[in-house]
Amino acid sequence: MLSNADFVRQSLGLHLFFLRIMKEHSFFVEVGFTPRDASFTQRADALRMEFDGLLAEAIVLSNGVVDPEVLQSGEVITQYTLSAERATTFYTGVNIPTELTREEAGLRGGVCVEVSPILEQKVCDLNQRAIVLTTSLIEFKTLVLSNVLSCKMFTFNYPLLIDHIMRESKLYVLMLQRLQSREEIDIQREAYEQEAFWNRIMAEHSKFIRGLLDPTENELFNTANNFGNEFDVLTNEAKQAIDITVPISKVTSDSLRATLAIRDFKAQGTQGLLECRIRSIIVPLLGDHVLREANHYLRLLKIFSRC
Repeated sequence: MLSNADFVRQSLGLHLFFLRIMKEHSFFVEVGFTPRDASFTQRADALRMEFDGLLAEAIVLSNGVVDPEVLQSGEVITQYTLSAERATTFYTGVNIPTELTREEAGLRGGVCVEVSPILEQKVCDLNQRAIVLTTSLIEFKTLVLSNVLSCKMFTFNYPLLIDHIMRESKLYVLMLQRLQSREEIDIQREAYEQEAFWNRIMAEHSKFIRGLLDPTENELFNTANNFGNEFDVLTNEAKQAIDITVPISKVTSDSLRATLAIRDFKAQGTQGLLECRIRSIIVPLLGDHVLREANHYLRLLKIFSRC
């Protein structure tokens, strides 16, 4: 059973990463609708602002408490996040609250933190509200995907992207439910499951990038395509490791090498988008979003490598 301190630190670390991811999912869905579906746009916007509120709470609770490795990993914010939010607000007209990013930049981690019963209860309450809100987002994404696949709706988001962000939301809810039950994590089993999950996510990121680039961006297209193929192989290897047919240590090593490479590619791409050097239909915030997910996965892989 998790100690109170581990429960609080792990919950807050998860929130700092995933609440920002969830609010950006809501944003990406929001800006993909056509004028006909204004009610869906409004619903996505309302969800986005609710996630803003939960993230603001998580930031306050995290200061001096959260694991310093989470803050240093680049999964909470990167050097590009603030500029990406400002540029994306300019392009879309959607007001993204950049004060949250500035507050996160000032967060301090804590190592040997004594957790009070009041803080534990606040975190437990935040976990439950995040479960409820993220479940609502999953239901909304499910409806949108169903409408798109049955030709009842058009959106500028790929159907695979909607399914992709739905899987990430479901992982967030699952992790929170496990924390709420104070479940101890089996690191080796976790490595199997997380690597199969995140290798697939990295593969799909590559394919989305490939599909959103201007047709003239041949070199970037080929690089993204190669990453997609490489992570498809790694996804299969991670699944085979679950069945004990491939050593998990080899999969972790290969995944770490490939994720470092795609992290650098995403960082260069985000900078290129901000500097207007890449022809695409990618908003800068999407570039920063997938970069943070790579950074999150890298932190997990480094933990798995130590075990």
